[in-house]
Amino acid sequence: MIEILNRINTLAKKHKEDALTQAELKERKELRQEYLQIIRGQVTNTVIGLTVLDPLGNDVTPEKLKKEQQKQSFKKNDDA
Repeated sequence: MIEILNRINTLAKKHKEDALTQAELKERKELRQEYLQIIRGQVTNTVIGLTVLDPLGNDVTPEKLKKEQQKQSFKKNDDA
């Protein structure tokens, strides 16, 4: 991911100094999309690992999240 971010930054710097070629514009667009997919995946993994507790310590995790956690659990068991 760091390589992607470094290349995006290099292209951004070049864009400020000079115009980008069509190939570089296409590359920048693809790199940005790839970077966003990585970030979204990290956020999804973080959220899936959450358990919501009320002040009394009762599990109040939304059902939708619990179902998604079960899906992920099944996927991990299938991969093992």
